Amino acid sequence: MKELAKRAITGILYVFLLLSAAILHTDAFDFLFLAFGLICLYEFKKIIKLSGYHIFIAFLALWWVFIYILPDVSEKQPLIYLLLFLSITVNSFLLKELYVKKKRRFTNMNKFFISLFYIGGGCIFLTMIPYSKDHFAKSLIIGIFILIWVNDSFAYLVGKSIGKNKLFPSVSPKKTIEGFAGGIVFALITAYLLFKYTNDELSLIQWLILALVMVLAGNFGDLVESKFKRMAGVKDSGAILPGHGGLLDRLDSLLFAAPFAYLTLLIFNHVS
Repeated sequence: MKELAKRAITGILYVFLLLSAAILHTDAFDFLFLAFGLICLYEFKKIIKLSGYHIFIAFLALWWVFIYILPDVSEKQPLIYLLLFLSITVNSFLLKELYVKKKRRFTNMNKFFISLFYIGGGCIFLTMIPYSKDHFAKSLIIGIFILIWVNDSFAYLVGKSIGKNKLFPSVSPKKTIEGFAGGIVFALITAYLLFKYTNDELSLIQWLILALVMVLAGNFGDLVESKFKRMAGVKDSGAILPGHGGLLDRLDSLLFAAPFAYLTLLIFNHVS
């Protein structure tokens, strides 16, 4: 009971912090995810045993360019497309690695680029998502948070209630196909409610497509982090969140899905 209360309090504070940063001010939102990015990089660096501290310098440089310099540059799209290509390429490589049974040995350079574009790129695109419109779209980024939370919560509840068939037992024995399907169904219902009760950021079809992208990519993101932890022989990425583990354990789905979500929104903007 004491552990459950600790998890509940930590979870409430975490959600409150995210929503407050998105609602109060763009600078608060930007700074929060800069701090989150550094923490997640630190946790991931320990998991994969990446030596040196160059990864933090590289992330801060990328962050400064994409969050503070590029918004004022007229010809910024090619650089954004390049970062998007690199982030999605690295994430696609990590997806492929889910199906590799043999333990792969990465060089320090491999670990550096994986960290920079998997964790760093994901954090940057997560920060850039609300700026994909002509204004800071609070309802869009809050909606994305909600879609991930709904999927995670109902995938767990449905999987625990009726789950029998394992989704990816070699990486995450507790995940079930029934839970995965339940998460998708409730995320789509949530997407409909977001369309009905938020500003006209997206059409109904766009919300439903975005929900599918977030759920599919988010689930893969959770599996990717689980595989890294399994390879390292650790249960959690850290202990910064009492009762929940590390910050990366809470953000793994969002960070992995962010580049795919940003690409989806670019397509929406181009089509419309």
